[in-house]
Amino acid sequence: MIKRLIFILTALSVQLLLSGCADDSGAVKLVKTWENVDGLQSADEDTHASDVLSEAPLVGMVTDVGGIDDQSFNQSAWEGLQGLSENGLARVTYRESASEEDFAENFKSLADEGCTLCWGVGYACADALEEAAKANPGINYAIIDSAFEAPAENMTSVVFRAEEPSFIVGFIAGASTDTGRLGFVGGVRGEIIDQFEYGFRAGVEYASKVYGRHIDVSVGYADSFTDVDKGYALASKMYDSGCDIIYAAAGATGLGVIDSAKGRNRYVIGVDRDQSYLAPDNVLTSAMKLVNVAVVRVSESYLSGDNIGGETMSFGLTEGAVGIPEEHPNFSDEIYDEALKIADSIKSGEIDPPASEAEYAGFMENRK
Repeated sequence: MIKRLIFILTALSVQLLLSGCADDSGAVKLVKTWENVDGLQSADEDTHASDVLSEAPLVGMVTDVGGIDDQSFNQSAWEGLQGLSENGLARVTYRESASEEDFAENFKSLADEGCTLCWGVGYACADALEEAAKANPGINYAIIDSAFEAPAENMTSVVFRAEEPSFIVGFIAGASTDTGRLGFVGGVRGEIIDQFEYGFRAGVEYASKVYGRHIDVSVGYADSFTDVDKGYALASKMYDSGCDIIYAAAGATGLGVIDSAKGRNRYVIGVDRDQSYLAPDNVLTSAMKLVNVAVVRVSESYLSGDNIGGETMSFGLTEGAVGIPEEHPNFSDEIYDEALKIADSIKSGEIDPPASEAEYAGFMENRK
């Protein structure tokens, strides 16, 4: 029996929303929909993978400062590229960034090695990627979590509607809390993490109305995506003050939140990928932003000969690139079923999760 999913991890028929312009305010305007893209197929079974790869294009990526094994979005992006290699579609490589000062040199290193498509993971590397694209017009560059108002013809932006899964896990947290006190731990304040925070807080508010109870949300920022100790300290303070569930949207810093949840036998909500394997008894659910799906789909499009330059691609629930895990041993089937209904309402446009402080204020005003 095929179980119902909010999304399917393999997402082999992901839809891409493409944009080639922005409105006067600089916001992304979607002007074209590309549906049911099959992408490239893996190498013939009779063809040796080594023979295919020796002639395959080289695709590389530059990590954000969280590193390749951050258990979050850098790792997810690399897993997507590894899939291209396993299917004989491309040779793949990466460069880790210990600090933002490494970005420019890492992009130069990929170009010198012969990469024809270079990925930058995270908005922090946007300036370095743009400079690299200007210096190397014959190389294609793609970036996760950053949109340019007027991207060059060899640049592709990939953004996610992270407020959508954040709203869903906010509802789950609000429906599951015993104490009526929840927490949110963010990495570095900015437009990207705003999507997680305000989407989550709106989902909690939605649950408070459904269940007729007041729920408080404590918010703290580590000012880092790599400081595990700071994540642990922030979470511990929240748990000790009465929070029984914390949503961590902080990259590797969130690992400290998970450690604190384990030590105090409380719940934590994972991010970017299903993080339940890190603490099966303590991860309530995860707000998944499937960077690997986006990396695979955009890379396949490029490898098949499509012109992806000058585009901004947006991924959310409709495209099967965000969602929550199907397995939910730490909360009830009834809450899960309600979460599925909320996901459907988001996809239909009935619910529009806020992605910023201003949008959250409007959401709250409309809830009165």
